[in-house]
Formats: sequence, C-alpha cells, structure tokens
Amino acid sequence: METSLAAMPVSGTLRRPHGDGMHIAIVGAGRIGSAFAFHLSRAGHEVTLVARGARLAELRASGKIISVDGREASVRATDALDPSFSFDLVLVTVLAHQADALLPELRASTAKSVMFMFNTFGPVEPLRDAVGAPRFVSAFPNMTAFFVDGRLKSVVDGPGMVTTLSSAPWAEVFRMAGLPAEVEPDMTAFLRSHVAFVVPLFLAALRTWKRGTELTWVEAKALVEAMREGFAVVRALGHPLRPAMLGAVAKTPRWLLTLVVWAFSRTSAVKDLGAFGPGETRALIDAMAAAAPGQTTRLLALRP
Repeated sequence: METSLAAMPVSGTLRRPHGDGMHIAIVGAGRIGSAFAFHLSRAGHEVTLVARGARLAELRASGKIISVDGREASVRATDALDPSFSFDLVLVTVLAHQADALLPELRASTAKSVMFMFNTFGPVEPLRDAVGAPRFVSAFPNMTAFFVDGRLKSVVDGPGMVTTLSSAPWAEVFRMAGLPAEVEPDMTAFLRSHVAFVVPLFLAALRTWKRGTELTWVEAKALVEAMREGFAVVRALGHPLRPAMLGAVAKTPRWLLTLVVWAFSRTSAVKDLGAFGPGETRALIDAMAAAAPGQTTRLLALRP
C-alpha cells in the first residue's frame, strides 16, 4: 500500500513529502471542509485550513478541530494560500458559485493537485483549464457534517456515504483516512445527475424548515415532477444518469417517488438541511436553467 503512494507524479500515484504525511490545504473551513480536515489530520497529514472571519479567528486560537465526542485534530489556519508552497493537494470546498473568485489564486498556486469538491451543474472545463488538466481533480462528498456549539458532528461512513472523485490515487488516500471513496470516470454526468436529484430535496427541506410543517402530497408530487424535469435536462445535454442508482430512480413510478419525498419531509434530516438556507439551491437552479434554456419551467417555478 505504501509503495503505491510513493514519490511519483500526480498523473500516476502521489508523492509524500516526508514519512507518511502529505501537505494538504483545504479552502473553505465550513462543515465539509472541516470534516475532511479532521479526518485527514488524524490520519497523519499536515492540514492547512484557509478560512475567514470568526471561523479563522477560532481556528487560529485553538489550532485544532474538536468533534462533539471530544476527539481533536490539529490544523493550521490561514487567510490565503501561500502560492510558493507546493502543497500535495489543495481541496476546494466552497460553494460552486464562489469558486470563480478563487481561480486566480489557485492558478498561481504551485500545488501538485487541485481538487474541486462541491455541488455544481456548470461545466467543469473552466475549472480544469484554470489549474491545468494534469493537476485537476473533480470530486463530490456524500456525508453529513454540522457544527454543534462550535464542535464538529459528522458521519462519513454511513449507509451509502461515499466521496466520489476522478482520481484513483486520491481516492486511496481518502480511504486510508477513513473516508469511503470511489472513482467515477464521468464526473460531469455524475455532478449534473446529482444536482437534478438533490435540488427537489433541498426545496422540500427549505419549505418544511421555513414554515415548520411537512409537505402535502400535492407539494411532494410537484417536487417529483421537478426532479424528473432535471433528469430530462441531464439526458438532453448528452449525459447518462450517474451513478446507475439515479437511472433506477428516474424509472421509479411517480406515486412511489412522491411517497419517498413526502416521507423525507417528515424526517429529522430535513431540519438540518433546511437550516442552510436557499442560496445554494437558487444557484443550482439558475445553472440548470442557463444550461438548458426553456427546459426548466417546473424548477424555476419552485425557485426559492
């Protein structure tokens, strides 16, 4: 195992700077970035978190991330990447619509790999071109992570939880850190399929959280039609639905899928998801509408 991660270029396997640890920078110190920082640090990697505001001050003061069960992970906090430092990986976990502002900084970085990890329906080519194809990695996390009184509460290895990414070597690094990971050769299809699937669930969570009552059957049915519209857009853009499970979801009878969405609005997860607000959901719907003009009428009608 160690041999496969020895000193080699990123296009093959990954170089370790010394011992078993790598130098990893994470841009975005929110719940997802903090969860990755926590696990990668505890696995022996040297983690730098790029943060701002109160979160930056908090991390600089403590020098660590603390979980709700009292475990600790040491991190270094900074307000910007050092372009001269050759990180083995820069992991970008901001929201998709915030990434463009970071591209000049990422382009100037001498990092060996730059991984973009967020929900996006837009094309990944501008991100790839900004950092160069040999350094570019596309990824998406599937986990739950929240802060409870400043402490991290996360589940990264529950049923169906797996980080999906385009790089087999980095998938192995994540797995060795206790983060389940799999490789997807068509990340554009995966990311767009995922957005089509989750946006109606985000909408369900927002509506339920805002008014404090669950969805009606009619509301759940409307969200299912929006999901089917999203799947149709993905196919119209020339992509298969990825992973294969979403192809099965698209073929599920309307009444059964409506029942699933209706039941989802009655779970405890809805409150946590709805509390994040409408910003990401709006941006994802707008990106779908821009990619397929005139084909997202149901989604636009539900835009928060």
